Amino acid sequence: MNAALKTLVAEALKLDTHERMEFVQVLLASLHEGAELDEAWTAEIAQRIADIESGIEQTIPMAQALAQVRNNLK
Repeated sequence: MNAALKTLVAEALKLDTHERMEFVQVLLASLHEGAELDEAWTAEIAQRIADIESGIEQTIPMAQALAQVRNNLK
């Protein structure tokens, strides 16, 4: 444990029970934010793949896509 973490733990332990509980909740919430985002992206990717495989969405070759982007930038 580095010095900054030791200091943080020592300060956190000075809090009363309710304050420590709030602190823990904030820390845990910060860990789960990324997980929720990962789950959302996983669901989005799965839906896009399903749309392509079912024919709802069409793909185009990369060269064609780049040509369209280049034209739009002119």
